[in-house]
Amino acid sequence: MRDPSIIERLRRKFQSLHLLMDEQLKRRWAAAEAWELGWGGFSAVAEATGLSINTLRRGARELQTPATEPAAGAARRRIRQPGGGRKTLTVLDPSLVSALEKLVDPVTRGDPESPLRWTCKSTRNLADQLTRQGHRVSPGTVASLLKQMDYSLQVNRKTREGSSHPDRNQQFEYINATVYRFLERGQPVVSVDTKKKELVGDYKNGGREYQPEGCPEETGCYDFKNEALGKAIPYGVYDQIHAQGWVRVGIDHDTAEFAVAALRGWWRNMGRKVYPKAQELLITADGGGSNGIRNRLWKLMLQRLADEIGLKISVCHFPPGTSKWNKIEHQMFNRITQNWRGRPLRSLEIIVNLIGDTRTRSGSRIRVEVDRNIYQTGIKVSDEEYAKIRIERAEFHGEWNYTILPRQ
Repeated sequence: MRDPSIIERLRRKFQSLHLLMDEQLKRRWAAAEAWELGWGGFSAVAEATGLSINTLRRGARELQTPATEPAAGAARRRIRQPGGGRKTLTVLDPSLVSALEKLVDPVTRGDPESPLRWTCKSTRNLADQLTRQGHRVSPGTVASLLKQMDYSLQVNRKTREGSSHPDRNQQFEYINATVYRFLERGQPVVSVDTKKKELVGDYKNGGREYQPEGCPEETGCYDFKNEALGKAIPYGVYDQIHAQGWVRVGIDHDTAEFAVAALRGWWRNMGRKVYPKAQELLITADGGGSNGIRNRLWKLMLQRLADEIGLKISVCHFPPGTSKWNKIEHQMFNRITQNWRGRPLRSLEIIVNLIGDTRTRSGSRIRVEVDRNIYQTGIKVSDEEYAKIRIERAEFHGEWNYTILPRQ
């Protein structure tokens, strides 16, 4: 059961009563409410009150045991003495959190400010290692601590972009170390990608939003492209340090020239204002599309951008099959999708307004502009042009990690 209205009603009721109830009465009241709701009631009450499922089950068992009535006028007995109760493990073992951080840090794909933050170790393995170090902790407690520390467990899986590369984890570690170095020097780090292209017009959009009962938003039955309205191509730039977003919405083709135009727009309108002393820029990007590893035009356009703004531009590509783990996907694009769920994108103006009204995790609005330029496809970069690019390749997978130096 996940009816928001029921959960909100339970939450309001609990907030008005919990100060008047001792712990025993709280769990019994909560169990009674769960029984009243029927199937899914325990989950709904747990979400509304913050009480654990085990606490609710204990309350249910107590409800099945006849309770003795207190004598008339007798004071309500205290269930727990002041300061009593089990202390949390982080209080009993102050070094537990730091020990856990040391275990997950080598494989954490990110940094303390969360540019890339998740772990691939299981809670059971982490608990076993902590126990061997003298910290008595269960897998469930490890999971709770990781959630409090803003970690989440990601599943390895293949995608259409390619199978798992043998150096995938090493590349994540390389990206992590590179991000650290840029953060320590106060140099800008951005994540870039193209969001899914959207047809502009009277088309059904996934998701739901509140409407008067029986009056859903009506859209066309077929998703044939409207040539007059065209399509929208949002290319995003996410500042991983300040948690600020920039989106350039194109109407033609997603080319390398269009991608670098979005980067140029971010730097002119946002980047140079917050990084006035910047000398270099780090870009994390996936390995395909307009900013792909093998895209010569991408590197040529970056060279022109580096010449124009006078910054060394370093690029770290995600290994094959992992582009959806790019930071921009989770910190910006998913919020845009949530903001326009259930809304037909009938015009470019609607798309721009919905993107501009979206906020990043830090609460700042995403800035957006429209790019009505026409971008030619199929441009070939000659060997002579490519040889003039001042590119320095890293020793580790130079095709994934490289720096473009300004020519002046």
